[in-house]
Amino acid sequence: MDQQKIAKAVKDLLIAIGEDPEREGLAETPQRVAKMYQEVFSSLNHQPEEMANYKVFHVDDVPEMVLVQHIPFYSMCEHHLLPFFGYANVAYVPKDKKVIGLSKIPRLLDFVTKKPGMQERVTTDLVAELQRILDPAGIAVTIAARHLCMEMRGVNKAGQFTYTDKFTGQFKTDRDLKQEFLNQTRNYRADL
Repeated sequence: MDQQKIAKAVKDLLIAIGEDPEREGLAETPQRVAKMYQEVFSSLNHQPEEMANYKVFHVDDVPEMVLVQHIPFYSMCEHHLLPFFGYANVAYVPKDKKVIGLSKIPRLLDFVTKKPGMQERVTTDLVAELQRILDPAGIAVTIAARHLCMEMRGVNKAGQFTYTDKFTGQFKTDRDLKQEFLNQTRNYRADL
């Protein structure tokens, strides 16, 4: 990322909205925003292939479902560059006795959220990345998020939640398995 261009753009923005970028409270803001963008948009510096070094483990006796729930995330809406944030629940059905390290699932979520995006795309990208890395027999993802582009502008409705989900493989065909996933994640759908 070009930190100098970002800082200049922030300074120009401050001038454009009628602020003095040299006043005490704003003097270092352009550099702070540039540094923040480096972190918030860190996935833009990586390609999906770079995420392929996730360790896949072979186990003799695999569970019916592996579930990591209530994983927090923060992202930026690509339409207004305002934050949206929430929680994801991610489950998969192992295939060919393969599982992935549990800490890798939150890392995958970080990878798909640390760039300008949309909640809908975060949901489908998370499924696609897990499918690419592990090729499980089924994947379930639910996301609950609040969007500041709805809360602090536009409709100005605070506390609204948007829910998205995607189910593949056995989660799509096995109603009992899907229901088990939904039952286990139900308590985490609206407590942001």
